[in-house]
Amino acid sequence: MAASTGDANSAASDLQGPASADSSMDSLPIQYSMILDHLIGDKRPVKELSPGVMGGLPVPFKSDEQKMIERGMESCAFKSVLACVGGFVLGGAFGVFTAGIDTNVGFDPKDPLKTPTAREVLKDMGQRGMSYAKNFAIVGAMFSCTECIIESHRGKSDWKNAVYSGCVTGGAIGLRAGLKAGVLGCGGFAAFSAAIEYYLR
Repeated sequence: MAASTGDANSAASDLQGPASADSSMDSLPIQYSMILDHLIGDKRPVKELSPGVMGGLPVPFKSDEQKMIERGMESCAFKSVLACVGGFVLGGAFGVFTAGIDTNVGFDPKDPLKTPTAREVLKDMGQRGMSYAKNFAIVGAMFSCTECIIESHRGKSDWKNAVYSGCVTGGAIGLRAGLKAGVLGCGGFAAFSAAIEYYLR
């Protein structure tokens, strides 16, 4: 009699075992939010995909020194210095060229009948080239610096940056001769910058 009772109890427990296990599984909520966080949320691991994996040519990863050099070359200070040097060279060449085609180079205003020597002509050409070089260097540095600052402030790279920079540069140069000259310089440089940007883009 006791054996039959034990068998009945064991059979009942066997029948209730899977049902209790299923009920415990159903009671556990499925955390979809946690899964989404790991797939597309903040906990998603960031992987650097190389161009070789995406079907392009493999490119080696940049070192910290290379990244630092790139940041330095993209800074406003480097762009201003580069524009200053380029403007100096271009202005000097333009000044020497204009002096070369000027028939009055080397002539003394006090004695216009005197034929200038080669040294006097070269000296006059050098002075004019240096004057043009300084002016071009100042304009180039001011334009490049203001354009870089405006672009960093706006967060956009479009034609408006050059127009704003041209207005600031022209206005600052023209203000030395008065308010009217500053306004004209702002408008003239802005229009010239807009024309150049329209042609280049």
